[in-house]
This record gives sequence, C-alpha cells and structure tokens, in this order.
Amino acid sequence: MKIFIFILLLLGISFAGDYEKNSEAKVEKLKKSCDSGDAVGCSILGGMYEFGDGIKQDYFKAAELYTKACDGGDAFGCSNLGLIYDSGDGVKQDSFKAVELFKKSCDGGYAGGCSSLGFMYDNGKGVKQDKLKAVELYTKACDGGDVRVCSNLGFMYANGDGVKQDSFKAVELYTKACDGGNILGCYNLGVMYSNGEGAKQDSFKAVELFKKSCDAGDVKGCYNLGVMYDNGDGVKQDKSKAKELYGQACDGKVAEGCKAYAKLNK
Repeated sequence: MKIFIFILLLLGISFAGDYEKNSEAKVEKLKKSCDSGDAVGCSILGGMYEFGDGIKQDYFKAAELYTKACDGGDAFGCSNLGLIYDSGDGVKQDSFKAVELFKKSCDGGYAGGCSSLGFMYDNGKGVKQDKLKAVELYTKACDGGDVRVCSNLGFMYANGDGVKQDSFKAVELYTKACDGGNILGCYNLGVMYSNGEGAKQDSFKAVELFKKSCDAGDVKGCYNLGVMYDNGDGVKQDKSKAKELYGQACDGKVAEGCKAYAKLNK
C-alpha cells in the first residue's frame, strides 16, 4: 500500500509538471497569435490572465488583451472587457464604459454581451433603467443561445416585470433554461409545476425538478424538495429525508430550512 501511494505521488508530480509545460506552451502560442493580429487569440489569452489559468493572475494584463481583442473585432473580448469595467478589476470602475462595450459586443453578435447589456438596463447601471429594453435584450440573448438569461426573462414574464404577465411564456422560458443546464431555470420551473402556474399542476414533475436543482447545489431546491417529502406531495412521505434536506438548506443559509429542521427535531 505504501509503495502504491508513493507511485501515485510521483505520478501526480509528473502530471503537474506536464500541465505546467503545456500551459507555458499554450501561453507562448497565444502570445504569438495575438501579436500577429488574431483578436480571438488575444481574448483567450486575456481570459488566462484574468483567471490565472496556467499563468500568474494579472487583471491589468487581462484588460490590455481584452482591449486589443475588442479593437480587433472580437465581440467576446468586448464583453469580457465590459465585465472588467463593470467590476473595476484592473481598470477604474466605469459602468458607462461597460454599457458601451456590452453594446458593441451585442451588436457584434455575441449573446453574452446582449445578456450583460440587458442586465444594465434591467438594473439602471450606467444607463437609465428601462425594463422594456431589458426584455428586448434578454430575448435576443436567449434566442442567441445564452440559456442563463432565458431564466431571467422567464422571471420577468412570470411577474409581469417590463412585459405583460404570461405564466405560459414563463414556463416555456424556464424549460429552455433548464434543458440547457441552467439550474435556476429548473428551480423556477419546479415552482411553476408545484403551483400549477402556466402548466398543469404536477407534484411529481416538481419533485423531479427540485431534486435536479438540489443535486446541483441550489439549496433553495433542497428546501422545496424537503417540503415535498415532509408533506408526501409527489413523493412518498419521508420525515427523515425531509430533515436531511432541510439540514442542507439550513447549512446553505436558507432561514426557512433552519426553522423546518428545528421543528422536525422536536
């Protein structure tokens, strides 16, 4: 057993060394590509500097490379640069500049840029708040393949925020988000099925969606799934399972989960 562990340790060191060499080679290749005018290469290299992926993290260098990428016509680079200006990492925080860059990204065909621009209009950051404009941009982003924002758009339809309230449209959008891997979309869709809003009431479907949400780490989903087990709604009643799920929710700072957990402990 000791020999086996020692071999694994040696292999780990070897793999780490190989990763480092491969990362260095990738950085050098991207530098040459960027220097030769490849905007996409500049954008990818900027991401490596921003997140410290195989290279020392450097927000200033990331901003410089994203600028070069954006100026070279890479819509993804413009979006990333906008996010840096919005957060103030490596540059002076400037929401107005962020809006300008998100618009350039969106106009350049990148769905993520439209999402970010929609968020700015939705919340009145760097631009006058305009819910109608936010809906328009979220729709463009969702149709463009950014499933994360499909959930945001679904929430606006569910609540009549900036658009006429439409539960059926909300379910359609939450479904698209969930099918695309967006866990918040799964959670929200579970709520709609549980309450029979925009879809026929279906506790079994709600349980399935809350489980998917909980398994992915969404503690609100764990709490709702706990309620279903607690009440035997859409699943065989199981107080022990409910307690376990409430505990997960409580650990995730969901106050109702803590209350429910305490109640079952009495």
